[in-house]
Amino acid sequence: MDRYPPIADHGLVGDLQSAALVSSQGVVDWFAAPRFDSPSVFAALLDHDRGGYFRLGPDRADQVCRQLYLPDTAVLVTRFMSPEGVGEVVDFMPPDPSGTVSDRHTLFRLVRAVRGSVEFTLECRPRFDYARAAHEVEVGEDGALFHAPGIDAHLQATFPLERDGDDVRGTVRLEAGESGGAVFTVCTPGGDPPPAPTLDSVAEELAGVIDFWQRWLRQSRYRGRWPELVHRSVITLKLLTYAPTGALVAAATTGLPEQVGGERNWDYRFTWVRDGSLSVGAMLALGFEEEATAFVHWLVARLRERAGKEDEPLQTMYRIDGSPDLPEEVLDHFEGYRGSAPVRIGNGAADQLQLDIYGEAVYALSQGRAIGQQATYQGWRAFARTLDWLADHWDRPDEGIWETRGGRQDFTYSRVMSWTAFDHGLSLAETFRRPADVEKWRAARDAIYEQVVDRGWSEKERAFVQHYDGDVLDASLLLMPMVGFVTARDPLWLSTLDAMDRRLVSDSLVYRYDPSASPDGLRGTEGTFSLCTFLYVDALARAGRLVQARYTFEKMLTYANHVGLFAEEIGPSGEQLGNFPQAFTHLALIMAATTLDKALDAEQGRVR
Repeated sequence: MDRYPPIADHGLVGDLQSAALVSSQGVVDWFAAPRFDSPSVFAALLDHDRGGYFRLGPDRADQVCRQLYLPDTAVLVTRFMSPEGVGEVVDFMPPDPSGTVSDRHTLFRLVRAVRGSVEFTLECRPRFDYARAAHEVEVGEDGALFHAPGIDAHLQATFPLERDGDDVRGTVRLEAGESGGAVFTVCTPGGDPPPAPTLDSVAEELAGVIDFWQRWLRQSRYRGRWPELVHRSVITLKLLTYAPTGALVAAATTGLPEQVGGERNWDYRFTWVRDGSLSVGAMLALGFEEEATAFVHWLVARLRERAGKEDEPLQTMYRIDGSPDLPEEVLDHFEGYRGSAPVRIGNGAADQLQLDIYGEAVYALSQGRAIGQQATYQGWRAFARTLDWLADHWDRPDEGIWETRGGRQDFTYSRVMSWTAFDHGLSLAETFRRPADVEKWRAARDAIYEQVVDRGWSEKERAFVQHYDGDVLDASLLLMPMVGFVTARDPLWLSTLDAMDRRLVSDSLVYRYDPSASPDGLRGTEGTFSLCTFLYVDALARAGRLVQARYTFEKMLTYANHVGLFAEEIGPSGEQLGNFPQAFTHLALIMAATTLDKALDAEQGRVR
């Protein structure tokens, strides 16, 4: 197998509490359990030799591999084709529809021969706690049991397994029409072993998972031009949502580089207020009210936790259970993906001041006003206190949306989103007839507007710029028309869009900013940001530049991987970079598709 397959060479499976990446070679090279942010069980994607993996597939040099999802599901099929035969591995994890926190998570790996004769080889080499914890293994008639501090893992199969040092191997030859299965279950130490799998029980589990996903997706109201990629994106967002709390993680992985060999390697397995808040509108637009409601619950709970305290009402990011503790540390023993070190866990940006999050949070609450959760008495009090605090603190430098580590600046986007917080907060106070210091909020809103127009505009670039002390363009400002700070066809905005096209756009792909012109405190470079490209499409569509918007969108879709997934960035050769798959990119795809559909329909005189 490849030591380090391309980042995009993977599909994602999960059970709404944990997730695994499966390469097109049939290798599980990333799996953390029992939660997204738990220590890894398999992490060969971060260190091939030390990280651990679970491989299941034929051993042939002449085979061709293909991968796809069963339609409208999160069931992943990896196909192996050779002159001898065609085989498949079907990977899936059964979700718990109740959303109850569970210590037990199961990965099913069904194998079957479609044509001819196929021999499958199984190698299971777990390395617990990011390969920092030793383990013991017992192999018997019922399968294998791996013991590690704080966790057990059971491996069972419908074919014989044998010990290979501290690991496990097995082989099975199947003829056309025959099938088998392997089941990997993690649980707390001493937990009851799972029942031995049979072909019937594995088939029953598969049917249940298919039914779960297809029934869930039938809620979708999307009737636009790109149903397959929009629905794959919304399934991905669901896979990245921790069902017990409704919190959306930014990505399933940690440490995948924004530049191969570079140091921009972060842990994205946490919930950013910004990402989750913007997902509310995307989920509501498609009809998924339960998911939007759950995140609003989570967000209001964070506001209420700090009610009455003098420090910031919100932290930039949290753990999926709402814990604010995300200490950053380096895994020195991991070499990193293709030598991209350091590999980090935790995230030091959690303690940064990023004032834009208040705008996104209030925007989410205003988008979800039909949900009504923010209008409850305790929720409104926490909400109003948050805006009162922001009214006293908006006019100061912060680290900004991109979490730069080069010092605080007066970021224009942070001011724009602070304006958004007050603008939508005033609207909510009026809509729900709730008590609020509306004069204070209105004064802050109007002061921010005047300041941004006065200091955030660059005569040199004829554009709104990244911060007040420079002329650098910043793609985050593509959200200005969406939140209503400017109209989509305001001459100032159209001039800004033209400047971004000159400075940030390369072959329709969009950089978030120019690090060489605006140092961010980190070495190296980065690719174009897929999120920003989809925001660019949205802005073009709102501005009426529909030919350019549609071409840019269609072009961007060609960078999706073979199963419709996107990482954070696109490299110079079209390769995907950064943590994978990234929620923000997929929600931006949904936003761009719905905005572009609406604009094209209006142009063509169609009504949906």
